[in-house]
Amino acid sequence: MGKTYSFEVNRTSSASPASLFALEADGSRWSEWAKPVVFHSRWAREPGADGVGAVRAVGLWPVYLHEETLEYEQDRKHVYGFAGLALLKDYRAEVSFTPNASGGTDLRWTGRFTEPLPGTGAGIRTALRAVISILATRLVKHAERP
Repeated sequence: MGKTYSFEVNRTSSASPASLFALEADGSRWSEWAKPVVFHSRWAREPGADGVGAVRAVGLWPVYLHEETLEYEQDRKHVYGFAGLALLKDYRAEVSFTPNASGGTDLRWTGRFTEPLPGTGAGIRTALRAVISILATRLVKHAERP
């Protein structure tokens, strides 16, 4: 069994938790705000009433990552992992949206995974954290646009 790695990215936004959540949890909208990381986005499986089980496809044709919603708390928390062919073993990410005293939102995006091959975990963590950092920044900027 490989070693487990984790990362955390934090941002503060003047946008409301509902505004940020609406963009991040909607798989069809990622291409609106996540470029240059995500050029195309769509639902591979539409969300049900509680959001759990939805699968978003994000990437650039013909290569898409499929991410399945594991937990969904409207305007508060979205937890997802890879669906189908998993690039990383046991990958799980959580995005939390917490109202702050200034009327905006504290955004916390975490992830954890088991390294696929011994010795690869640190490099993968660095790359994932960099990608999530870009995504978090793009999400905040887009939500704050007038």
